[in-house]
Amino acid sequence: MQVVSPREGGPMLPLRAAPGRTPWAEVRPPGARQRAPPPGLAPGGGPGDPHPATRSNCRNRPIDLVFIIDSSRSVRPTEFEKAKEFFQDMVDGLEIGFDTTRVGLVNYASTVQIEFPLKMYFDKTGLKKALARVEPLASGTMTGMAIKTAMEKAFIAEAGARVNSPKIAKVAIVVTDGRPQDKVEEVSAAARQSGIEIYAVGVDRADMTSLRLMASQPHDEHVFYVETYGVIEKLTSKFKETLCGVDACAEGHNCQHICFNNGEDLQVCMCRDGYVLNADQKTCSRVDPCALGHDCQHICINSDDSYICKCPVGYILNPDNKSCSRLDACAQGHECQHECVSSGNSYICKCQPGYTLNTDQKTCTLLDSCAQGHNCQHSCINSGASYICKCPVGYVLNEDKKTCTRKNRCVFFAYLLDCVVFFESKSRSSTLISLYVHRNITALITYLVSADKL
Repeated sequence: MQVVSPREGGPMLPLRAAPGRTPWAEVRPPGARQRAPPPGLAPGGGPGDPHPATRSNCRNRPIDLVFIIDSSRSVRPTEFEKAKEFFQDMVDGLEIGFDTTRVGLVNYASTVQIEFPLKMYFDKTGLKKALARVEPLASGTMTGMAIKTAMEKAFIAEAGARVNSPKIAKVAIVVTDGRPQDKVEEVSAAARQSGIEIYAVGVDRADMTSLRLMASQPHDEHVFYVETYGVIEKLTSKFKETLCGVDACAEGHNCQHICFNNGEDLQVCMCRDGYVLNADQKTCSRVDPCALGHDCQHICINSDDSYICKCPVGYILNPDNKSCSRLDACAQGHECQHECVSSGNSYICKCQPGYTLNTDQKTCTLLDSCAQGHNCQHSCINSGASYICKCPVGYVLNEDKKTCTRKNRCVFFAYLLDCVVFFESKSRSSTLISLYVHRNITALITYLVSADKL
């Protein structure tokens, strides 16, 4: 598309669109009839525009961006407002912040005024309000002095500019509608030499030769012309793509999870949390969180994108969810009939004295205490879970409750006599009772023998 300079009448450099895309602003000579927009492209970035100026932020590389706005007498108040709206629309399409894009504004006519430096605003709301408050200066067109002021006072560290780096762009956008009243070639060259990339936007009566002298090369990417301020907003999308670059991810990608535009029109694949990028730089594999390191005292178990700690049998997880304490196995419940004894991570059953543990290792059976061994000298008698010792007739159990001693013979006979007398007393023998009461042993025995009782 060719355009004609309003001052020179000759060919003007075309406004170039990205490959495969439609130009966003139709640049045409004064008085030319406006062409109908291509199918699917609404004029002014409307609903049919595939890249409207107000779409979501691009993830542009960090930029120190200074707007240089002509507010001379030739710019009517309504036109000046349109120029400010153009800057506000551009701000909407950029990622504004301390570490991303910083914006400053230089206002000029016959004098130059820095309305706000790069270090002033790091949020869109404050920045757009500041742009809305700017007033025109109303006389002269000292474009060269404005570029010099931007270079020497706006693009410096004290004003918020960052150190020159390939990763941080320094950009000046000049918007003017007239011929400069001072020289722009040398000062513009010095600014470009210092690392500032200059875009020149001419409106209406702008001088195309001056625009080319200001702008960086190539001119077809840095010099633009629109017929009136009323259509300047059509350049917004063009500048957005120029400053942000083509969204390589939106063009299509092979990333399994996330495609990230690195700001240099290149796509980088990234993985979601809990995954790691494979050697092919496209696909992702789940991370083994436990293998990457953990704080578990005993056992680490992968759980989605993180891990949980567990304890071995016989231990319980402490409130810190990392360390373990040994359990009282018996206190956790057991099946022992008599006694439970904790043993390492488990327990064993025991029986009370006088009982033996059955083969099920849980229940108990009463023992034959005497059969298990005893200390009785003569007879062992089972008694509950234990035993007692007894002595045969004619013996008495000693105090040790184990051994026996033979009784005294006389005492033995006396014992026998008591027994005999007990049974004979039933016969009511007065002679037997008399002898027993008086303990006349000799006569009693004689009597019993004669009575055939002994």
